[in-house]
Amino acid sequence: AMTPEPASIDYIPVRVNFPRRSLLPMPGDAPEFVRTLKNNNARIQRRQVRALQINIGKKCDLACSHCHVEAGPKRTENMTAHTIERLLELAENAPQVDTVDITGGAPELNPNFRRLARESRRMGKTVYDRCNLTVFFEPGQEDTPEFLADNGITVVASLPCHSPENVNLQRGQGVFEKSIAALQRLNKLGYGRDPGLELNLVYNPVGAHLPPPQKALEDDYRARLRDHLQVDFNRLFTITNMPIKRYAHFLRRENLLDDYMRLLLEKFNPAAVDGVMCADMVSVGWDGQLYDCDFNQMLEIPLNRRPQTIWDIDNLNDIPKGVALDNHCYGCTAGAGSSCGGALVE
Repeated sequence: AMTPEPASIDYIPVRVNFPRRSLLPMPGDAPEFVRTLKNNNARIQRRQVRALQINIGKKCDLACSHCHVEAGPKRTENMTAHTIERLLELAENAPQVDTVDITGGAPELNPNFRRLARESRRMGKTVYDRCNLTVFFEPGQEDTPEFLADNGITVVASLPCHSPENVNLQRGQGVFEKSIAALQRLNKLGYGRDPGLELNLVYNPVGAHLPPPQKALEDDYRARLRDHLQVDFNRLFTITNMPIKRYAHFLRRENLLDDYMRLLLEKFNPAAVDGVMCADMVSVGWDGQLYDCDFNQMLEIPLNRRPQTIWDIDNLNDIPKGVALDNHCYGCTAGAGSSCGGALVE
């Protein structure tokens, strides 16, 4: 196994147990998430790890108002080549892991992104690029769409609405127009049209509410984008905004946090519990720390509340069965459920 880098670079050894108190208290006498699980005879426990989600860095050309990563142009956290090599080593020795999900920030801005994506594809794994689309217009990214197509990488692109006004409100002026131009370019390369080049879109609510039914919204997106903008795509993923980081700041600023938490509680759906992404996924931070999911990563709740890094394990099968839960987990189990792959139930 590879040895970790010095702490001054990107390896931060931690050996303390994480406190079990909730980071997101429920309003009034509303029950904690773990209590609601118990009341519904439900349980969340990790099965075999099938997906490796890697947050390759927090640098991004955008600073979206709903971003749970708090990514932006001024962020400097970036996964190093040494850490990438260790992840590739673990992935190579884990044939049961069939998906490598690369996210950020804008993951393409990490200079090691292409090696991670290319080598993961060489192993026969499905690779997702969580793309914000506008990154294609950044210096040095001119050939990124061609790289993605040449390597058969699945693009999961953020387009929080088919309305220019809503997209620009959430993500910044001019973002909608750039996003559509990027989607049209991907279409010309075959994305959303050829069987081997999958293009999926991601919807996030603009306000403090749950996403509408995924299939109906997908049909609406498809009609509007195809008829008016000549854009094709494969699937639409609806993702609930998690009450953490920038979105939590927004809710607090608007005095909506308690109402939003009550909404998530009221819409708790036991049928969504079995499909939560932490059941068969492990999340890796830019510094090599391991987490149960990307949301726990941003809250710095370590894997199973016992800090570990990719250098502490010999195999991805060594990931413990337990999962660290907190009240933000209501977001994944409300309504139709929510995961990085969209709704969990019809």
